[in-house]
Amino acid sequence: MSQAAIISPAAPHMSRQGLLERYGCGPFHFTGDRDALYERHLLFDNVIDAQKAGLREKFEAAAHAIRDVLSQRWVLTGSTYERQNPKRAYYLSMEFLIGRSLANNITNLQLEPFVARATGQTNLDWLGLLEQEPDAGLGNGGLGRLAACFLDSMATMQLPAMGYGLRYEYGMFRQSIEDGWQREYPDNWLRRPDPWEVERLEEAVEVSLDSSFELQNGALRAVPGRPSSILGIPFDRPVVGYGGETINTLRLWDAAAQDYFQLDNFSHGDFVGAFAASIAANTPTRVLYPDDSTQQGQALRFLQEYFLVTCSLADLIRRFRRGNSDWSLLPDKVAIQLNDTHPSLAVPELMRILLDDARLGWDEAWDITRRTLAYTNHTLLPEALEKWPLRYLELVRRRHLDIVLEIDRRLGAEVRDRYPGDEERVGRTSLVERGPEDRVRMANLAIVGSHSTNGVAAIHSQLLRENTVRDLAELYPERFNNKTNGVTPRRWLLLANPELAQVVTDVIGDGWTTELSQLAGLRRFASDPSFVEAFAGAKREAKLRFAAWLSSRHGQVVDPDSIFDCQIKRIHEYKRQLLNALRIIVLYDRLRADPDLEMAPRTFFFAGKAAPAYVLAKLIIKFINNLARTIDGDPVVRGRLKVVFLPDYCVSLAERLIPAADVSNQISTAGYEASGTSNMKFMMNGALTLGTRDGATIEMMEEAGEENFFLFGLNAEEVAESRSWYNPRWHYDNEPETRAALDLIAGDYFSRYEPGIFAPLHEALLEHGDHYMHLADLTSYLEADGRLCRLYADAGGWARKAILNVAGSGKFSSDRTIAQYASEIWNVKACPVM
Repeated sequence: MSQAAIISPAAPHMSRQGLLERYGCGPFHFTGDRDALYERHLLFDNVIDAQKAGLREKFEAAAHAIRDVLSQRWVLTGSTYERQNPKRAYYLSMEFLIGRSLANNITNLQLEPFVARATGQTNLDWLGLLEQEPDAGLGNGGLGRLAACFLDSMATMQLPAMGYGLRYEYGMFRQSIEDGWQREYPDNWLRRPDPWEVERLEEAVEVSLDSSFELQNGALRAVPGRPSSILGIPFDRPVVGYGGETINTLRLWDAAAQDYFQLDNFSHGDFVGAFAASIAANTPTRVLYPDDSTQQGQALRFLQEYFLVTCSLADLIRRFRRGNSDWSLLPDKVAIQLNDTHPSLAVPELMRILLDDARLGWDEAWDITRRTLAYTNHTLLPEALEKWPLRYLELVRRRHLDIVLEIDRRLGAEVRDRYPGDEERVGRTSLVERGPEDRVRMANLAIVGSHSTNGVAAIHSQLLRENTVRDLAELYPERFNNKTNGVTPRRWLLLANPELAQVVTDVIGDGWTTELSQLAGLRRFASDPSFVEAFAGAKREAKLRFAAWLSSRHGQVVDPDSIFDCQIKRIHEYKRQLLNALRIIVLYDRLRADPDLEMAPRTFFFAGKAAPAYVLAKLIIKFINNLARTIDGDPVVRGRLKVVFLPDYCVSLAERLIPAADVSNQISTAGYEASGTSNMKFMMNGALTLGTRDGATIEMMEEAGEENFFLFGLNAEEVAESRSWYNPRWHYDNEPETRAALDLIAGDYFSRYEPGIFAPLHEALLEHGDHYMHLADLTSYLEADGRLCRLYADAGGWARKAILNVAGSGKFSSDRTIAQYASEIWNVKACPVM
């Protein structure tokens, strides 16, 4: 099934007048001063005079006005699915990094002209109002943002689909930089009411546990053998497809106690104990990503995964049973996609439902389970492939443990039958990793219990099959496939970069918003002087806008005429922010040695969070900030080099910075990045990639041409082959600039008042083997950087390559990715709302 066949042709091309007729009026349409939806919500929701309302109240009123506009269509979408009973896709993910919703919903409803007119009539501070919406604290990085893009595409393509996640009260954390260090603070994004969510108490799910919890010395402890239950309360959020034809649902589960508190305990003065059950029940959705450096944090993470799976499967089975009485039809009506290993407990939970509730036999239940479930793998890092102690399953749901062990017994028999006498293979494929504490391999469970396992970029899928789970890929070769990731062009180009979006639309039309492959039409304008001028003007406007925002928000002054060189992503050793810092040190050292050296002004932007327990990643953040302070304090390079670490990286920050970027650093050690999606967003917005041959960057290069990228370093095969003999000290001994950079670190040049603080970084590179091969790639990185700077001096040449990158980004739409999921894995077809 082609992407074009899935997308309804009517939605993107509906006129704005048609929208008015469909909805009756715009959200700010005036039939009289006091009849506007916006002012009515100010009055009746907040009971406040419009003249006295603050920006927060105005934001809530505007959001409710937009929700009023889409509500009928939202209800109609649901009733269409109920009436037509199509096969539906359910996307289970522990993260949905959706960002802010107001501007995105207005864009997808195509209501910008009405909003612009209304804000002009009322002198409303629209930009200030938009800033009142917090980024929804439902995710951390690429995994969650991908899930959000996928939901956007499913709705735009009119697919009957639904997302399931958790309604975290607190996001991962709010990052502050204090004296260069990352400090973590609670991200209480739900402190004020969220105008988008709708609580559905009547559809609550009871989640059974084989243990209960009580307070002991101020800590929550599991009490085995004493069954208990908690409630999963669904909160629905609209997912607006572009054009507003289909409005799907993201359902988030909130955990709650069956009874709020124990009245008897409270009456006898045990005030804390009276609320113990409530505290325990609320815990699963209290915070995104509890600290997994402790057993308590790991156990809570496991409980969150169990809670998500149990609530979601109960809900979708309930929906299935409303229109279908035959359990054998489940794979024909339901497709469940597991986003990474986190929802892998769906395998034993669906088996439990089919065995215990439907009373099916094992073979039939197993066949239905496998044909219903599909699994997406997002990592090649062994430490990121979850392995949970068997005792966790026993504590939470003993029945799950029994089912997992029976699946494993049957799997072992199958492997022995296929490979007689190969007990090592049996051990490698087993669902249980034997050791001091036996653990369930969640990736193995997901692969064995599903009909499809996909990677998220061509090289990732290849390495997954050949290395990470090779034995299972040999056992089930037909189940493995690739689905290269994509991003939604509605948020990441149309909304985030309106100037460039308009420049593109002016020459090729607006069809690219739903058929991104149409961007290929820009190739014929890559050398057109008037288009090149308009393209460069859009980039400069984005840089000026970002520089003004940065000055206003953070007090940082940057030169918009400098090269904006960016690396924004989670802080991790394999993503190699430290390699980027080493490059900057070398450039800085060159200018110190020769102040007259010709070098274009550079501004290096970093942003990203380190996991609270990841000590070395947090030290890298500290090092980048000390490097920034050292460079700022050196008059020799002032105005020529600047380093900026942007705190609290989030979707809203990315929407501001990516359109302004000239250079995108995608420099992970080859073979470690599954795909990447920031690389696609940068490419779509005209930044040139300085990177390794890793993840989806390889496919991006194939689409736009290697000559339009700045690639460097070892490839994945070379990394693997050199692992046994690689010696980072050779680079220190034989490369003068590498040695000089490391000596500056070791000599406390960047830590004069904190001697020795960066010794762990120096040791990781030289004494502990440099596992991620920073030094092996540094010289090549600098050579590629030199080619980049020489090109930047040729404004026309730079613009041409940037345009060709935008033109080559058409493949990397999440619409294309979802079209492939729908046709090749789910067998789900468009269901236009009627």
